[in-house]
Amino acid sequence: MSKNKIRKNLTDEEMFAGYKEEVTFENTWEDTVVHRPKIKSVKKESENEGFCSFFTPELQEQIGKALLELKVELYKQGIIDYRLEVSREGNSVILTAVNAVGKKKKTDKGNTKGK
Repeated sequence: MSKNKIRKNLTDEEMFAGYKEEVTFENTWEDTVVHRPKIKSVKKESENEGFCSFFTPELQEQIGKALLELKVELYKQGIIDYRLEVSREGNSVILTAVNAVGKKKKTDKGNTKGK
């Protein structure tokens, strides 16, 4: 076995020549941002690809305006909580606003006195 001799009287630059420290949260200052490569999700892009092929930006704007008008109309009628149901008839796709507040069932707790 051979011994490696450590050279003496080296400056800091000479001792750390060629050394590159990996940046982690442990060795950075608080205001330093650690940049890590972002992992792109391929699955989400493929899901949105089919959706975006039908809805162009112009069509999205038209549908958005129609839904906003519907929301205002429902608000004027006093319906605040609603959900949209989608149905298809032939070549038409129909969005129907349905009141989301369910009807409450009446209980017979107070009507059992005479029995």
